[in-house]
Amino acid sequence: MLLAAALAVAVPGFLVTACSGQAGPQAQNDAVAAARAATAGSATGGRAPVAGRRPGAVLAVRLLAQAAQAAIVRSYQGEEVVTRWSAGSSGSVLVSDIWHVSGGQTVTQTLDAGASSSSQPYLSSDDDGQAPEGVLGVTVPLVQLLETHYVVAYAGAGRAGDRTAQVVEARRADGSLAARFWLDDATKLPLEREVFDTTAHVISRDVFINVRFAKQGSAPASAPADSQGLWTDPFSQAQLLALRARGWLVPAQLPGGLSLYTGAETVANAGTVLDLGYSDGLSVISVFEQRGHLPASLAGWRKTTVAGHAIFVAGPDQRSLTWSGRGMVYTVVADAPTQTVNAVVGALPHDKPPGFWKRMTKGLVRLASWVNPFR
Repeated sequence: MLLAAALAVAVPGFLVTACSGQAGPQAQNDAVAAARAATAGSATGGRAPVAGRRPGAVLAVRLLAQAAQAAIVRSYQGEEVVTRWSAGSSGSVLVSDIWHVSGGQTVTQTLDAGASSSSQPYLSSDDDGQAPEGVLGVTVPLVQLLETHYVVAYAGAGRAGDRTAQVVEARRADGSLAARFWLDDATKLPLEREVFDTTAHVISRDVFINVRFAKQGSAPASAPADSQGLWTDPFSQAQLLALRARGWLVPAQLPGGLSLYTGAETVANAGTVLDLGYSDGLSVISVFEQRGHLPASLAGWRKTTVAGHAIFVAGPDQRSLTWSGRGMVYTVVADAPTQTVNAVVGALPHDKPPGFWKRMTKGLVRLASWVNPFR
């Protein structure tokens, strides 16, 4: 019953990216169509944003589409460095090596994840090369969600490290800058991404460095050979909806404008673990569900209160959270602003704390045991 919680400590890189694995083209279209239908009008009050008609918007959309496609058709390897900052935290860094071969598999090996590091490589849920996890979160479904929730615009030429790049910006409906992408001039592969909060502070900076490209159809060198995938192929939209009939909680949306866009499952000794991926195109949250209950304490986790609920958290910036609720263990692994994470935690089920009379009853039982002369 603790697999979801244990995995979040043992293999953080796996959980963070597990929700990014994409289904085949039809499943992608189903998921994105449902997400757009569920969020229609929510981002801009039902009106198409005026900024979406600015010059450069069409070019920005085309560049992002090319970037998502480049992650599929190109063969490459490189080092992905993901840095996150949150209030009251010095930040966290996740470093991973990534190998992808066109028409083949994507392999990710986490090198450093702080106190929860794991060097065990894993195969993404993309096992046919047609829908890889992408680089820096630039995939077909996430790009489509990005265009649904934000206004994208071309921002000119720039540089990412020693490579020339095309820069694309994503802005909120109020005009504030939400994110900036640097796309490789020659291949359109994403090389750098910055995400900003509503006060224009950088809350994440991701870079793809030491990039090497191989010829079409050939494998990049040095990819680990002993990697293995644990999860099923991502579910189609119909399969996701069918999960509800099996007793799983599958919300179509979560707070912060996050839409359900992918899901998968794995079977452990203690039962099935479900992974649901939610995003608005920038923020990504994985919700893991497994039937059972958590014990009173968890090694490597500490108790805290989020959104008025007592839960366990791991990591210096509390991006892995777990708790029990109504016979289910929920584990949230978040790449999202703190306020969004808190709202998501508050929206999911929790066990209610003991009420007044239950506390009184337990207290009387304890009191009786103290004065029992026959104990």
